[in-house]
Parts: sequence; C-alpha cells; structure tokens
Amino acid sequence: MQSIFPNSPKKFISPLLKWVGGKRALAPTLRKLMPPLSQINNYVEPFVGAGGMLLSVQPKKAVINDLNGELINVYRVVRDTPKELLLELEKHVNSVEHFYKIRDIDRSPLFAKLSVIEKAARIIYLNKTCFNGLYRVNSQGFFNVPYGYYKNPDYHEYSKVCAISEYLNRNDIMILNGNYCDTLSHIEKGTLVYLDPPYAPVSQTSNFTGYNAGGFSYEEQIRLKKFCDIIAEKEAFFMLSNSDCSFVRELYHEYRIHEIQAPRAVAASPNSRGAITELVVTNFDCHGYPMSSVSHREKMA
Repeated sequence: MQSIFPNSPKKFISPLLKWVGGKRALAPTLRKLMPPLSQINNYVEPFVGAGGMLLSVQPKKAVINDLNGELINVYRVVRDTPKELLLELEKHVNSVEHFYKIRDIDRSPLFAKLSVIEKAARIIYLNKTCFNGLYRVNSQGFFNVPYGYYKNPDYHEYSKVCAISEYLNRNDIMILNGNYCDTLSHIEKGTLVYLDPPYAPVSQTSNFTGYNAGGFSYEEQIRLKKFCDIIAEKEAFFMLSNSDCSFVRELYHEYRIHEIQAPRAVAASPNSRGAITELVVTNFDCHGYPMSSVSHREKMA
C-alpha cells in the first residue's frame, strides 16, 4: 500500500490563524506517536481548528471537519478563491475604530449580506488584530474579543494563504462543517483519526468553551470517548489530545496514555505561559498494533 504521506522532506506550512489549543508547536512530538505510515490509508481530523497538525503531516488524502462555520468558511475560501481573499484583506486597516466596526458586524443584519470572501477576510483580520489572537464568541454567538493594540499585525498573510491553497488543491482534502460524529462514515480500517477537542477543564476556573456558543460539556467528553471506541472497533487508529486530569485518565484508562509537555500560550500574562502536561491517548502501541488491555503510560520530554 502506498503511503498517503510524502516521503521526501517538504516545506513547512504555517497555520493561517491562531487558535486556542493549536498544535503547531506540538506537531513534531505528535508525529512521533503516530503508527507506521505504511499502515495508514486515510487521515481524518474531526476538530481541525487552525490545522497545525494537518499542515505538519500534510497527508495526500484527508477529511477535515470543524463545527465552527466561520473557521471552515476560511478553509474553503482559501482553497477556492485565494486571490480574491487577499484583495479583500487589503481593504482592512489596523485601528481601534475599524476593528470594532468589523467586529460588531455580526450583531447587525449586515452580516447576512457579506459574501463568503468578506466573512473569511473578517475572521482573519480580527484574529490578527484582537487581543492575544483569540477566537471567542459569547452565548449569542457574537465575536467578543477586544482590540489588541498591536503596532504592525500581519493580517495580509500572502505567503500562508498561497501555501495552504496550493496544498488543499493539490491533494484529496475533503472539508466538512458539522459535528465530529459526521466524520464517522469516512473512517475505516487503516484510517488515522487525530482528535483535538476542547479540553476537559483541570479546575473549575480553567475551562475555555468559547469556540462555539454551545461549549463542550463533561457529557460531551464521555460521548467523544464512545466515538473513540467505535473508531477502535473499526480497526482504525486514533490519537486524542486532552488535558492531564483524573477525569480524562479514568475515562480512557483501557487505552495507552502518553504524557507530553505543551506550551501554555493563552494566559493573559507572559509570565504565566509556561509548559504544562497534556495527555495523548492512542489505541495502538509503538508498532501500530491495537491496544486491548490496560493502558501503558509513557512520559515524553
């Protein structure tokens, strides 16, 4: 079977957006935990986010999905109309007045009249100029991150838009916008599924559920674990990232649990952005054989 991953070294593609929990920095560590590439015939990401892992491994065949319609619209516009997107980005300026004018469009009837290109440019602009590069919405689904006061934010992103567009067009990449369960029909024996859901909170004050207005509850974490069980039953491979807490460890105790060190990049104070321990759960050992007994725990620097 021919591998769906490139054999020769390839140019790294940097994600276009900054996303909470993005895996750009962790991608090299996560790659080491993947099963042998020769055993993988498809790649699926049900929570693609900014695509840090996708753009690192660059599979030739993949299914990517996210519940966030604004995010998926960016992927589709980058793929289909990159030149028009770059022209639209040129219309934006870095000022407080312009930022809040663009941010508050989703609170008015004008939002429904925006083209998909205008919506994609709006999200990229807001992502690059808002505080800490967050994407967060309130309970009504309105973007609510304040202005970041950066002197020279780069929201034109010519090279990133072109590189990602080229990758999406040269390969067999299906882009979905729905619940993570919608990807199940694309998962079969030999598929590698990388899951990067909103993390379970490690404390009462640490939860971040602002990707979508609905959040991601403990009940949804349990539902996700059952989804992973189905993946295992299909003889597919799964890798799941989540927080290091007793809830996650107990939930996935029958699978292999790896500990990795991850940068904390969202804290308001730079002094609070140290490394933290995260978990990566897999249903296979280092040789790609399925795990069916009590999990093994490994520490990786």
